[in-house]
Amino acid sequence: MIELLRTDSSHLDFEKLVAQLDAYLKITDGDEHEFYNQFNGIAHLNHVVLAYINQKPAGCGAFKAFDEERVEVKRMFTLPEERGRGIASKILLELEQWASELGYMASILETGKRQVEAVNFYKRSNYELIEKYGQYKDMENSLCFQKQLIKV
Repeated sequence: MIELLRTDSSHLDFEKLVAQLDAYLKITDGDEHEFYNQFNGIAHLNHVVLAYINQKPAGCGAFKAFDEERVEVKRMFTLPEERGRGIASKILLELEQWASELGYMASILETGKRQVEAVNFYKRSNYELIEKYGQYKDMENSLCFQKQLIKV
């Protein structure tokens, strides 16, 4: 059974999962890793969801305010050995629910073209491609997505 926990970026399990995510991204991002990494600090993420299976951390995700109406999803990751069990979907839905509870209208995110699994996951999760935003505007590898949130 998958259990979810709402917390913040100071949670030790989140820090450990993000370290594994960063190791993976260092490989897939290649020469662009340092550029992307500068925007992925976790020190001030106040909205983090952790997923546990049998009380062991299996995945994570977070969001931060992007503007008054939108949040930006950050640091989505599922341990490779736990993939295919619906963990990422549960985390993302919980993040969207939380953002909606706080009055946000939409969720945006950036992922890389090389993260094919992530791109397909966001499309399956009803995220639509949008124009690249902010620091990602000139990045060839970046894809940006948005989803309207359901009002609670």
